[in-house]
Amino acid sequence: MAGTNPRAARIAALIQRVIAQTVEHQLHDKRLAGVTITDVRVTGDLQIARVYWTQLADAGKEQGERKRAQQALRQATGKLRSLVGSKAGLRLTPKLQFIYDEVPSEAHEIEDILTVARKRDEEIEKSRQNAQYAGEQDPYEHPRVRTAEDFEPQYESVDGDDADYGDEWSRAQAAGSDDDDARGVERMNGAAGASTDDAGDARPAAYDASAQTGFSSLG
Repeated sequence: MAGTNPRAARIAALIQRVIAQTVEHQLHDKRLAGVTITDVRVTGDLQIARVYWTQLADAGKEQGERKRAQQALRQATGKLRSLVGSKAGLRLTPKLQFIYDEVPSEAHEIEDILTVARKRDEEIEKSRQNAQYAGEQDPYEHPRVRTAEDFEPQYESVDGDDADYGDEWSRAQAAGSDDDDARGVERMNGAAGASTDDAGDARPAAYDASAQTGFSSLG
């Protein structure tokens, strides 16, 4: 990132482009294999240009390869500064300082960690999909889906009560019929008794009348 000076920002961008192309295509130094120029910052007085670089090295050999690359850049500083001055058309070329950029390495390590985490998540997901339940297929209870029948009014079954009530009703009707029959017999018996009594009472009266008539004729 360049400073706030617009001219310094333009010079920094120019220096970064020239050095990157030179390292990749002109130096032909094996020690610079995998080297990338990440940023250039020029001071406000245009006296110093700090060149940040990183390197993609083999695992386990980062420290050794970094030292060799740092040495190669230091040895090529004069040549690189001359190329910058000639290609940029600068009257005064800034002094070059090469600084190893730790940020890309840390970002690369973080990316490796995230990659491992993603692979682990994928393995866990595959294991979960292939897993089988020890007991039932799904030992957890799930809420039952309500249907339209759940919203219809529910009535308790009274079949047993209706049967008992019907039996009681039949017995009551039978008892009522027996009572009616008994009362009918009583009424008939009462009427017959009354007729007998009336007839008995009538015979003595007629007899008395006949007797009196006979006695009268005799006299």
